Amino acid sequence: MTTATLQFVDTPDGPFAILADAADRVLVSGWTDEVDAVLDRLRPTHRPAEVVPGETRAAAAVAAYYDGDLAAIDGVEVVQFGTPLQQRGWSALRAIRPGAPLTYTGFATALGSPTAVRAAASICARNAPALFVPCHRVLRGDGTMGGFAWGVDVKRRLLEREAAG
Repeated sequence: MTTATLQFVDTPDGPFAILADAADRVLVSGWTDEVDAVLDRLRPTHRPAEVVPGETRAAAAVAAYYDGDLAAIDGVEVVQFGTPLQQRGWSALRAIRPGAPLTYTGFATALGSPTAVRAAASICARNAPALFVPCHRVLRGDGTMGGFAWGVDVKRRLLEREAAG
């Protein structure tokens, strides 16, 4: 990949970064204003050679999501690099409805492998386009937050927003 567009959007949860490829598909997104934190979510072989500031279509979906249209993020096109299991997992994450989070065990079961809880957690951890692929909708078995690349406080606020919506 040669050039990608980087846009920062202000949200109630802090600055939100969107890195999109030349076709305006989201590669990485998350709550940061640091370019390196964005690029670090991609393996070096998948990083763009050049990052330029600009506008992305995904920014409108972020604004709509924060304005209460929780489904606005569903149609945003993303690109992810991973194994077939990871690809299935990321697709399954997009099927988790707002306000109806799964446990890691429930997510593993949705993938057809109820005992593969660690693999399910790894799929969440390697998810680069956060929010658009809602890995924040997966919780520990006891209902606690678990980890989140962009901070447990952001995860909690997203889940609260979705439960109220």
